[in-house]
Amino acid sequence: MATYTQKKQKLPTVYKPLGFAVSWGGGRLATAAFQKTWKAIKKEDNAPDALDRDRQWGEILLAAAIQGAIFAVVRAVIDRTSAQAVERRTGVWPDGAKGNGRD
Repeated sequence: MATYTQKKQKLPTVYKPLGFAVSWGGGRLATAAFQKTWKAIKKEDNAPDALDRDRQWGEILLAAAIQGAIFAVVRAVIDRTSAQAVERRTGVWPDGAKGNGRD
């Protein structure tokens, strides 16, 4: 049976591909959540882009702030849930130290 240290060394091999796939799905979820949120707030189907000539600064910055908040929350939920699933499966918590995570 593998020791804790051996499991910890093998963890990036398992966690990184899993993390990539789950993060991609989370990005799709966050995009859909932002689009629904924007439609509820402004009653528009399309949120402004930074290069939209006809949009004002305030509207562009509001959209960017909302989008950033939604993506941050979705990412935190996915990261935490994935780490808990890996720990349940392997008995090892993924290392969040700088250089070992996604940031």
